[in-house]
Amino acid sequence: MTAAVLVLENGQVFSGQPYGATGETLGEAVFCTAMTGYQETLTDPSYHRQIVVATAPQIGNTGWNPEDGESTGSAGSDGIDGDSGKIWVAGYAIRNPTRRVSNWRATTSLEEELVRQGVVGIAGIDTRTVVRVLRDHGSMRAGVFSGPALASTEEMLGRVRSQPSMKGADLAGEVSTDRGYLVEPAQQARLTVAAIDLGIKTNTPRMFAQRGVAVHVLPSDTSFAAIRELRPDGVFLSNGPGDPATADAAVALTREVLGADLPLFGICFGNQILGRALGRSTYKMTFGHRGINIPVIDHATGTVSITSQNHGFALEGEAGEEFDTDFGRARVSHTCANDGTVEGVELLSGRAFSVQYHPEAAAGPHDAAYLFDKFVTLLEGDRANGTRA
Repeated sequence: MTAAVLVLENGQVFSGQPYGATGETLGEAVFCTAMTGYQETLTDPSYHRQIVVATAPQIGNTGWNPEDGESTGSAGSDGIDGDSGKIWVAGYAIRNPTRRVSNWRATTSLEEELVRQGVVGIAGIDTRTVVRVLRDHGSMRAGVFSGPALASTEEMLGRVRSQPSMKGADLAGEVSTDRGYLVEPAQQARLTVAAIDLGIKTNTPRMFAQRGVAVHVLPSDTSFAAIRELRPDGVFLSNGPGDPATADAAVALTREVLGADLPLFGICFGNQILGRALGRSTYKMTFGHRGINIPVIDHATGTVSITSQNHGFALEGEAGEEFDTDFGRARVSHTCANDGTVEGVELLSGRAFSVQYHPEAAAGPHDAAYLFDKFVTLLEGDRANGTRA
């Protein structure tokens, strides 16, 4: 079998077999600790330009199906089903590919889908060792090479090191929808939300729809004037890839939303955008949080939620810290129980809040789904008080 290699920026090389398409792919090597949900991981736009190393030893047992994709970045006017199966990861590195697919929903195997979409991967490597390297030295630039792309170690390492770093990468516009679309609930909508697509996942508007909320999913470069024309009850900032320090336009838009006193809810990249709009800075984490079992403390209640996460950047701050902003007092509302990373910020007025993790839980636990209910309650309160903007 033709060989494949994973080459890390620090010069380490791991040899295996091609998995998926053959050729060359470059990206930032990161690891995901989730034991399930590989299809949701591969189709999450937040993984754009990243080579994902799976810590689970066996991958592919449930194959690939048309229902579990989380990508909506190129959705058509009909919205949620537009492109949910698009794989966004730059590459995939696994230990042991399953020998057979065993799931009644599967329409093809994982490897066949990787081949179909041209995603270069590698199998048969010691992923435990790769993960240890990334934990000790941090996420780093990498490349997977197979077939005609194989070359001398020096040449492949040169290609790896010539690619841009994730720090400073402005990627939200590359995964955002080209045009707005509407996702409606099965019954008559009672509320409307304008969702800024910075890399939104399929399950997010679905979670709103289940609560009777119609969602206008809008491109990342949408103006505040365009949002006001829709007369939404609130605004949502989605997850997404890249360095939040580059997202000045999204931060400016968020400040306009806050200035107009529209209710706002953000997740993941949206948490970093809200934090920046409130005057906080961001930084690149050593190796980030990527998995579905990460504990988060809510400092208002002391409750710990097990959460799904995928981020390599975070907000500066300390647990429970309060600070002044141009829009009133704010605080760090949530932190990670493992390492103290900021996992949420909010205005003390309750008009805006965000979390770093994924309450839409695709894949992952449902501990944080209540945050959608919290936002809906805020919107209903405005409706009842006649304060809708």
